[in-house]
Amino acid sequence: MDLTSLVGAILGVTAILIGQVLEGGHPMSLVQITAAFIVFGGTAGAVILSFPQETLIDSVIAIKRVFFTEVSDFGEIITELVKYATKARKEGVIALEKEAKNASDPLITLGLEAVADGADPKLVRDLMETQVGLMEERSKGAAKVWESAGALAPTIGIIGAVLGLIHVMGNLADPSSLGAGIAVAFVATVYGVGMANLFCIPLGTKIKFKDQRTFVAKEMMIEGILAIQAGESPALIERKLNAFILDKKKDAKS
Repeated sequence: MDLTSLVGAILGVTAILIGQVLEGGHPMSLVQITAAFIVFGGTAGAVILSFPQETLIDSVIAIKRVFFTEVSDFGEIITELVKYATKARKEGVIALEKEAKNASDPLITLGLEAVADGADPKLVRDLMETQVGLMEERSKGAAKVWESAGALAPTIGIIGAVLGLIHVMGNLADPSSLGAGIAVAFVATVYGVGMANLFCIPLGTKIKFKDQRTFVAKEMMIEGILAIQAGESPALIERKLNAFILDKKKDAKS
């Protein structure tokens, strides 16, 4: 489980509720079924209208990556590719056809099978890069869904507030209820802004961040497979792939 995602979500909501209590309010005053129905339902409807079904499904599945999926282990990938390089050196690339079935990643399987079949290096790269490109597009689409929800939710919240105020203005004959009615109306704005900035936009950002590391791992796999096909020594391949880890460390420091 990704603790930063879990802690961030809980901390954001908890801080707002504590702030409400410190201001003399009651947390239950923020619970309004009508406002929730307008904001959450309206935002969901707008998002569903904006994106195709496949992208919407990808965005829901991406939540699992945010909270549960572990980041790629570059060391394990390097060890696996070096093992295949050693196998190819000793027995030839034809031996990789059997190894491909037990590969840890479908992209490695695709690459090993293409190399074992004697495909041209350019074709092998194109095949693997096409797969990665499709994955990147799906990742961008999933993140875009949540970012769009974050952009739409505050506006839907304003619509909910205006609808509430219309209801209040229609009951001016009872001045004693105006304060409570206006307070309820503005809960919709809180829902919209809170939904956008505590959940939707952060989800989109985290999806892009975590998937980017995955795509670096995919790039490592491509370079490793091509190096195996070129007949490079296992030691040289290991040094070449270790550069990806060094690059990631440099990125973390910068």
